[in-house]
Amino acid sequence: MIKAITFDLDGVYFVNGKSNFLKALGNLGVSEKEAVRVFLKSDEMNGLYKTGRWADKQYWEWALKEWGLDMAVEEIVKLLISGYEVDERVVEVVKKTRETGYKTLICSNNFPARINGLQKRFGFLDNFDAWALSYEIGEVKPSPTIFKELVKKAEVKPDEIVFADDNEDNLSGAREVGIQTFFYQDFDRYLEDLGGVGVKV
Repeated sequence: MIKAITFDLDGVYFVNGKSNFLKALGNLGVSEKEAVRVFLKSDEMNGLYKTGRWADKQYWEWALKEWGLDMAVEEIVKLLISGYEVDERVVEVVKKTRETGYKTLICSNNFPARINGLQKRFGFLDNFDAWALSYEIGEVKPSPTIFKELVKKAEVKPDEIVFADDNEDNLSGAREVGIQTFFYQDFDRYLEDLGGVGVKV
């Protein structure tokens, strides 16, 4: 029986953040290719920043230098956070499932500036019981390590957790740990998939 539901943040709970940030960088004269390279595909972001090996200041100073932008770290982070929106339908599901007795969890590849900025703006962590964040754990999805930490924090058995992600590659580590998974395609399918594992919303 499912006792805990895990939500991904970027692309599920929050939407348009990445695309709006890339657009904003373009308005500052940064090419899309360079914006994507530094913010989405670099080892500095994915191997160092999201695993907690680099702090906020270290990554953003490097990124600003790569982009040739004369801005303060606080300014570029503010620009990033300003582009995020919540999917109100997902927020409602989080709140409803929690009210009916399910634990609500987060498992996310992320970095402190984004989590802290989004919390300050939306207070989203208040809707969740526990979370496993890559920069706190030192590993990113799909590493089984981050999912083992999620199970530990949730205080339920792995097969009592359901995990959905809009990146199908991230599901493998959860499955290895014994967590039930499905690929997040769109909201309506998501509700169907939750119903398929006995979760009524």
